Amino acid sequence: MRGAILLRICLGLSAWLSTSYVKAEDPYRFFTWVITYGQIAPLGVEQRGILINGQFPGPTISCITNDNIIVDVINKLDEPFLITWHGIKQRKSSWEDGVLGTNCPIPPNSNWTYKMQMKDQIGTYNYYPSTLMHRAAGGFGGFNIVARSVIPIPYPKPYDEFTLLVSDWWNKDNKVLQKILDDGKPFPPPDGLLINGSPKSTKFTGIKGQTYLIRVSNLCLVSSINFRIQGHTLVLVEVEGSHTMQDSYESLDVHPGQSSTFLVTLRPSILKDYYIVASSRFTKPLLTATAILHYDGSTTQPAGPLPSAPAGQFHWSMRQARTVRWNLTANAARPNPQGSYHYGTIPIVRKIVLANSAPQISGKKRYALNGVSYVNPSTPLKLADYFNISGVFVLDAIKDFPTSAPAAQGVSVFGITLHDYMEVVFQNNENNLQSYHLAGFDFWAVGYGGGQWNITMRKLYNLVDATTRNTVQVYPNGWTAILTSMDNKGMWNLRSQIWPRRYLGQEAYMRVWNSERSLYTEYDIPDNALLCGKAKA
Repeated sequence: MRGAILLRICLGLSAWLSTSYVKAEDPYRFFTWVITYGQIAPLGVEQRGILINGQFPGPTISCITNDNIIVDVINKLDEPFLITWHGIKQRKSSWEDGVLGTNCPIPPNSNWTYKMQMKDQIGTYNYYPSTLMHRAAGGFGGFNIVARSVIPIPYPKPYDEFTLLVSDWWNKDNKVLQKILDDGKPFPPPDGLLINGSPKSTKFTGIKGQTYLIRVSNLCLVSSINFRIQGHTLVLVEVEGSHTMQDSYESLDVHPGQSSTFLVTLRPSILKDYYIVASSRFTKPLLTATAILHYDGSTTQPAGPLPSAPAGQFHWSMRQARTVRWNLTANAARPNPQGSYHYGTIPIVRKIVLANSAPQISGKKRYALNGVSYVNPSTPLKLADYFNISGVFVLDAIKDFPTSAPAAQGVSVFGITLHDYMEVVFQNNENNLQSYHLAGFDFWAVGYGGGQWNITMRKLYNLVDATTRNTVQVYPNGWTAILTSMDNKGMWNLRSQIWPRRYLGQEAYMRVWNSERSLYTEYDIPDNALLCGKAKA
């Protein structure tokens, strides 16, 4: 009798655990995207663009922390194609990152399905093509992750939200732009700026007195922007998945690859429309795109003049960047306060200093990091590593510090031990701004400065409330320092977000690894993984 009772208890407990497990599985969201060419004319010139399900820009993905996102990408272009998910960490799964170091490209007239979980993330992100110069033709869109209902946000819930994608644009086909780079010729400046695919006709409708969440992503290939809204204050609340101190700005610089999120409250007593403005920074001539903030019920069109761009240049922008600080008491995707992670007290295990350069190699312009101009091998690095294929890359062929050796083409892969705490310094000895993205991670942007970095510059670091982000700017003839915990096993792309520079070699990869093969540290190769190069043989 006692045995029968115990059996019933065990069976009941087993059934309860099984039910709990099923109920605990995070939701799935499914998308099917058909990638095609189509005629568009963002600046009034008919040209070929890359559309997703007939849309330019592509659809915005909106989801919740820990959701599973399944995107079946059907490539109807005439070239292999990949999409990368900018800022999505792909925890334990660099297989889904969508760059040529991790994935074989999707051949024409075929498909591949990305399977991603938004593990422990909130914030404003985006996606775009990573192959060739496809980005210059479109194929980009927004990607927003909101917190779970059980996780409080550090501000009153907004009435609604708007996603703004700012991009620079050329009245030239992407293949023409690509040939310019292949021929070693100077890349032309953009012909204009767009907000959600238009230089001046995008409209966002709001109700007077209500507060809105404004998500802004800089999807430009080369242009930093300054963002502002006529007659309204921007309250910064989040950058790239981190809640910030809620400081007010008249305008904010957003550099290539970066995202910022603001609260904007519409005026309670005035019923009229206003201009939303994005203008290029550090350029002549100044490029400007406008959209309209339309007050519901308004019949009064926005009137000029447009709010002025900042008069200050690089030093002004650097000083502004230092004002963006981490909200230590707020949580992000998890309930614990962001400030409970004391990043400034952790011993540095590995230090890398990366210097960009613009060498001539074999008579053509290239771009390099520490003297190595990256060239994609025919076999993705991740596949070569997984299948132990020789002859694809050599770990640490790129050095941790700049060298005086002549620049050369190569395959740059840093060997990093899982959980190493790293300091990376970006040294910019050129006269133009740089912007870098590290896939798979957040990092603390702890310092910006001018001249040559040396160890004494650490006294300038913000080791208390620097915000985390995934993309950081480096000012001309200056340096930027970041700290990061390499806690995501895989093969991760570190790249210039100035896209012509990335196309011509200003990138590298970080192989984050330990000897344990376990699903606790990294997922297995996907069942649907495409094979190419030596992995296909």
